[in-house]
Amino acid sequence: MLARLLLLVFLAVPALAQDHDMMDHSGHNMNMNMGDSLVWRMPPMKMTMPMIAGTMDDVPIVGPMLPGYGMDLSMFAEAKPSEIFDLADGDTLHMDASLVRRTIDGQEYIMMAYGGMYPGPLIRADRGSKVIVEFTNNIEMPTTVHWHGLRLDNEFDGVPGVTQDPVLTGESFTYELKFPDTGMYWYHPHMREDVQQDLGLYGNMLVDPTEENYYGPSNREVPLVFDDILIDSSGLIPFGDSAPTHALMGRFGNVLMVNGITDYHLDVDKGEVVRFYLTNVANTRTFNLVFGGAKMKVVAGDVSKYEREQFVESVVIAPAERYIVDVYFDEEREYAITNSIQSIDHFRGVFVPETHHLGTIMVGSEKAEPDFGSQFVKALEFEDVQSDIADFRQYFDKQPDHNLRLTVEVNDLPRWIVMMMEVDTLFVPPMEWNDAMPMMNWLSSGEQVDWVLLDEDTGRKSMDINWNWKVGDVVKIRIFNDPKSFHPMNHPFHIHGQRFLVTEMDGQANPNMAWKDTQIIPVGSTVELLVDVTNPGKWMAHCHIAEHLHAGMMLSFTVDE
Repeated sequence: MLARLLLLVFLAVPALAQDHDMMDHSGHNMNMNMGDSLVWRMPPMKMTMPMIAGTMDDVPIVGPMLPGYGMDLSMFAEAKPSEIFDLADGDTLHMDASLVRRTIDGQEYIMMAYGGMYPGPLIRADRGSKVIVEFTNNIEMPTTVHWHGLRLDNEFDGVPGVTQDPVLTGESFTYELKFPDTGMYWYHPHMREDVQQDLGLYGNMLVDPTEENYYGPSNREVPLVFDDILIDSSGLIPFGDSAPTHALMGRFGNVLMVNGITDYHLDVDKGEVVRFYLTNVANTRTFNLVFGGAKMKVVAGDVSKYEREQFVESVVIAPAERYIVDVYFDEEREYAITNSIQSIDHFRGVFVPETHHLGTIMVGSEKAEPDFGSQFVKALEFEDVQSDIADFRQYFDKQPDHNLRLTVEVNDLPRWIVMMMEVDTLFVPPMEWNDAMPMMNWLSSGEQVDWVLLDEDTGRKSMDINWNWKVGDVVKIRIFNDPKSFHPMNHPFHIHGQRFLVTEMDGQANPNMAWKDTQIIPVGSTVELLVDVTNPGKWMAHCHIAEHLHAGMMLSFTVDE
């Protein structure tokens, strides 16, 4: 209570209520774009968020940057919706990254795209095949392409300084992609993802099974890519030039999108079973997806099917995760796709239910043919997955090979932010669904915040860690997300080049497993991962919140043959 009273001393009187939920600071006298000079604008804030006394003129310590800023929009080709490229074994795809013109909610912006598309080209191939991607960099920044989730040869993993040199502007790089696992994967940059990925550099890879009846029956397959972007009435909020802003919580957007648009719509027939391939490409936002009360079951995760299908009310999907879900639309009506969350008001210490509309499924009167309703209501058991996982159960009770603690260190943050954060951590939620402190988050840069992976067995931190494994090892990693750190936050933990099982969370055995490459670690939780080490080379593991990665939350490991 005393800390809460002290907090009130620092609060200014909130702005007067307006007719909308967000306060637009684009016209603030020190935050305007002046001539050809790009200067900071305070990001939009909810009207319920009070300003802190004496902070209206604060800006991040890094400079502002926007690719293509000041250039004529007409110079750039208009981006087009994603197209599917069905590739046979040995085929080659030529793909570039470029600046494009995008329209979001009726406003045009200079953004980025793979192949001039949003999302980028959907690469579709059979499991067991290999394809070539001839990539050319036509943006004004160095970049690489990381093929997220693929157990491919190490030299094509797309990590600058580890597996390849950066691809400079105008240069090209040839990637060879192997597809040993069925499922949905995605690709994105591994340099300044906080900028390049946020501006549109992402796309999917759909790997088809070679067996018949691998999944249950469905009437159609639809990829859905979930994202957000931070804009105000003057355009895109600038990024940090030498380091990311929003280093504490990551850059939450205030405009949510599905497949790159804000008005996603799909028409289906009554009784259709639609297989949705879900991917979260947002910098930091975790979605809780609901399909308007339609019956839904989870079929597969990142790298495999689950041991058995599971009926669910919603799907929680963290940055970089993928899920395959079957949804049954049995009524003639409109179904809303929503992000349904319990947002947090840190200033008042309360939860606030929020529902964000993402898209609409319109079910007509015509009946689906064929009708798979009777098959949908059965939760299938997948014996192939159960048999695969059975070979690893002998390792479930082994002692951890590595113990990681997730924490954070800060330096040179403004004193008022430090004081506010000390109050904020009196209440620690396991998940941050929204940016509950946009001013403080924006002002924190990657030069002031160090997100840390601490090896508790050696005391080494982040990139000073270099684990050594061998092909054929089965490695257990126990990860503890420390709730007593300066600002604890959930972290989506991604391991390159391998697959893993989540065997246990907070002492409870996982009753239904799938092979994964990314796993959300809630605040205060302890999660055990069992890694199937099959792929030689030097690899990365890191938090997939883009700003946390660039604030140091990564480690390396070497796999010998």
